[in-house]
Amino acid sequence: MEARVLVLVTMAIAAACWATGGVAAAATAATTTTTSRLKGLRVHLTHVDAHGNYSRHQLLRRAARRSHHRMSRLVARATGVPMTSSKAAGGGDLQVPVHAGNGEFLMDVSIGTPALAYSAIVDTGSDLVWTQCKPCVDCFKQSTPVFDPSSSSTYATVPCSSASCSDLPTSKCTSASKCGYTYTYGDSSSTQGVLATETFTLAKSKLPGVVFGCGDTNEGDGFSQGAGLVGLGRGPLSLVSQLGLDKFSYCLTSLDDTNNSPLLLGSLAGISEASAAASSVQTTPLIKNPSQPSFYYVSLKAITVGSTRISLPSSAFAVQDDGTGGVIVDSGTSITYLEVQGYRALKKAFAAQMALPAADGSGVGLDLCFRAPAKGVDQVEVPRLVFHFDGGADLDLPAENYMVLDGGSGALCLTVMGSRGLSIIGNFQQQNFQFVYDVGHDTLSFAPVQCNKL
Repeated sequence: MEARVLVLVTMAIAAACWATGGVAAAATAATTTTTSRLKGLRVHLTHVDAHGNYSRHQLLRRAARRSHHRMSRLVARATGVPMTSSKAAGGGDLQVPVHAGNGEFLMDVSIGTPALAYSAIVDTGSDLVWTQCKPCVDCFKQSTPVFDPSSSSTYATVPCSSASCSDLPTSKCTSASKCGYTYTYGDSSSTQGVLATETFTLAKSKLPGVVFGCGDTNEGDGFSQGAGLVGLGRGPLSLVSQLGLDKFSYCLTSLDDTNNSPLLLGSLAGISEASAAASSVQTTPLIKNPSQPSFYYVSLKAITVGSTRISLPSSAFAVQDDGTGGVIVDSGTSITYLEVQGYRALKKAFAAQMALPAADGSGVGLDLCFRAPAKGVDQVEVPRLVFHFDGGADLDLPAENYMVLDGGSGALCLTVMGSRGLSIIGNFQQQNFQFVYDVGHDTLSFAPVQCNKL
């Protein structure tokens, strides 16, 4: 068996460690001048649980729960069928509440003139940039004052006749000829209000004329982590598209790392030669799904588990004629979810090559778990795991990117599960890799990088 020695990761970073992580997003700029087209910018992302006083067991459960909620939301968007439960392939029923967890990372953004700072969820799986606005019809609690358009000298509503209004999935013309929007996230989470333009400030760089949703009716438990959302998807209303960026990248630090994770926009987004060897950079095409234009799809060809290469029919992970299926790379989902056919094959191969007895992972919301030895768990050998993408790109994962130890139960669990209708490469698998989304050339590149040194 081709194996990896597990470097112990207990997903439950002590609350004291999180508490030293600093503010929601500290940022430094490559330029501080007002610009309508961003050249390069560095923003630091912070995990949503950074300031919570959570035990190790609680942190693992929270991450898994949010991941299941988000998977449910993304699958509902892809299939058009709302999900109230999901059957983990080869396992039992996994109950998924209707409210989505909408992201794992936050960034700071200032809105208006004068600029007021807000913390927003970063989402590569959606487009719209939005925040809550006064006067509220139905707003959730947020830690900062709700944005008041009347207090900003640069706020302007978008008329119904504008191209931006046409870019919305659904819109309506208000009695004042303003562009009214309703943006849903596949379940009961939604934001509703008017489309507007405003000056946004990221890391001292002023960005005038950003189109955003000024939401007076917003609901969904997952939103309360921030004051709104910054969409980095592929659609025309995302921040990436509006700023005319050819590329962006992020590098997510390990879960037990107190450092923030860098988000690099524009000219700063390439993989640094000082950070990764050129031979380690892998590149695969980004493919498009007309039914879901926001998502970043890749073509997964095969999976290697230890000494077993799992080759599946090309249809297993392909986008289907009805727009369902396919594999997306997503920063806001923690766990990787594979279409049931592929997951069952992976699970079977993985279990066959593990020397440890099976354990119940329901307490932490994971499907395939093993009973960790009382001593020497950091020397446990686990099967190698590699995802093979189109173009010869291999995501060859270190063991800590797919195995976690739950200190509460002593279960050593795989952070890959089954799904139906959509496969997702989650952020556990992405940690300490820099991922570069080259939207100008429709490619995704990645390389192992020590993200806390980038």
